[in-house]
Amino acid sequence: MKKPSEFKEGEQDSSYGIGDLLGLGSQSVRKNYYPALQERIDELEQERNRYKWLFENALHGIFQANLRGGFLACNPAMARICGYESPEALTEKVIRLREQLFCSSSEFDAIRQELLNEGSLSARETRFQRADRTPVHVAVTLLRRPDLGPEVVEAFVADITERVLARQKLEQLNATLERRVEERTEALQNANVGLRYQIEEREKVERELVIAMEAAKEANRSKDKYLAAASHDLLQPLNAARLMISALQDSTLPEQETRMVHQVHRALEGAEDLLADLLDISKLDQQAMKPDLVYTDVAALARSLGEEFEAVAANAGLGFRVRTIPATVRTDQRMLTRILRNLLSNAFRYTRKGGVVMALRSRGDRLRIEVWDTGVGIEEDKLRDIFTEFHQLLPQGTGGRQGVGLGLAIVERMVRVLGYDIDVSSRPGRGSRFVLTLPLEPAQARPDLARADSLQNFADGFDGVPVLVIDNEPAVLESMQLLLERWGCEVLTAASKAEAVEALEQTGQIPAIILADYHLNNERTGYDAVHGVRRHLGKDIPAAIITADRSDDTRKILRAQYLPILNKPVKPNRLRALMTSLLTSASA
Repeated sequence: MKKPSEFKEGEQDSSYGIGDLLGLGSQSVRKNYYPALQERIDELEQERNRYKWLFENALHGIFQANLRGGFLACNPAMARICGYESPEALTEKVIRLREQLFCSSSEFDAIRQELLNEGSLSARETRFQRADRTPVHVAVTLLRRPDLGPEVVEAFVADITERVLARQKLEQLNATLERRVEERTEALQNANVGLRYQIEEREKVERELVIAMEAAKEANRSKDKYLAAASHDLLQPLNAARLMISALQDSTLPEQETRMVHQVHRALEGAEDLLADLLDISKLDQQAMKPDLVYTDVAALARSLGEEFEAVAANAGLGFRVRTIPATVRTDQRMLTRILRNLLSNAFRYTRKGGVVMALRSRGDRLRIEVWDTGVGIEEDKLRDIFTEFHQLLPQGTGGRQGVGLGLAIVERMVRVLGYDIDVSSRPGRGSRFVLTLPLEPAQARPDLARADSLQNFADGFDGVPVLVIDNEPAVLESMQLLLERWGCEVLTAASKAEAVEALEQTGQIPAIILADYHLNNERTGYDAVHGVRRHLGKDIPAAIITADRSDDTRKILRAQYLPILNKPVKPNRLRALMTSLLTSASA
């Protein structure tokens, strides 16, 4: 039998099979068949075919070559990379890798030396020669196979021509960009010369603006000081006039005189509200009004406001109800009172028939204070405009007492300072609803607060209650005395602490309460006078400060002295409520 190597190319020996491989004749094979061995041989054949398919159909070039000669074997992809029709053509034509495959002999020598030293190299970029002698950029990975020969290598080759061309194009773009950058830099340097001049001019303008802004701020501060001083000076005579008018209103007068007194009362009330609004809006815009948070019984506050507006409702022929629930919040009591008072005033101002309701409702840990009215209502597209300054729902001359449009602007700013929410809904011709939402204090965190229900009722008069009034304005003293005497009080007046002590010594009276102005003559203050009288009598007489000074500093000082405050101009219903509170606390 011939050996396989003895057959010529293309010649096969059909009689040479597995039996010959095992050293057995065909007869022996048929007699001694090994199924397991045949199965393994089939598996090896399948694996061989798979690798052969991968070799022939790979996208990258694969070859085996001798560095001292040419190709030993290659796949079709390698032939395509090098521009040959078939692997056989490439193998036949390229018999010297150094001269026929590599574009640079020196680079081939370097690669060969690295392979001999390291045994392999990975993704080395180089250039091969195609069949037409044009270069092709490739990335080649080489592995030396000393088991097959001293300089036999196997290689994987990727055509990276597109990547190299793209990189070259990018380098060209970078070069172009750098050139443009240099040109732009030069242009910018030239422009900077002009810009420096413009910057210097702008800095000059900015300095002038800073000076102008400082002048404007100083003018604004001066305006605030002037407004505060002028308001204080204006509020004093207004306060005296208001008290006088209130005393006249409690008197029996002819119908015409009664109507005239009522008109004067309304005019004074409008002037007072305007001054108070101007002061508050100025402080809010200057962010000079800081909240002073204290625990507040909102139900008691609502009932107090209800008593205050009962007369307003009666005069207007409107219904008025206050619905409360137990509720305590931590808030600035003065600002919350002002918010609710403005909402109620606004409701009464624009309500001609029907009535107004103020209701407290709890929603989880939030308290809703709602003010309903059956007034003229507001168009939907104007709901947000009502919170702007000098905005009025009705034009002048349509009836009802008109303001200047600052009430709701003050409400919006105070709500913002306190961090609350306010919402408004309305139907034209049917009425409006304002809802103020603020956080409730947990029941266990609420301190014991005096209940308004415990206050004594002095609605019919104070029946001889002795009251000491201290004020450095004679007109205010006279009007206060007249009003309080109309309420049944025994009034003792003084312009200073010394006069008060002297009057008490002469009369031997002990006042039930003290009402003192804050700013007295010779830079003395009302709380100095109150403490002087208390020391003289040896008793802690209930007292309150009545002042036109609305500054936060004054309020903090008086709060530290535990002295309640009533701002001028004094409204009779608020004065009555204050006196009732003082007398109740004295009897508790």
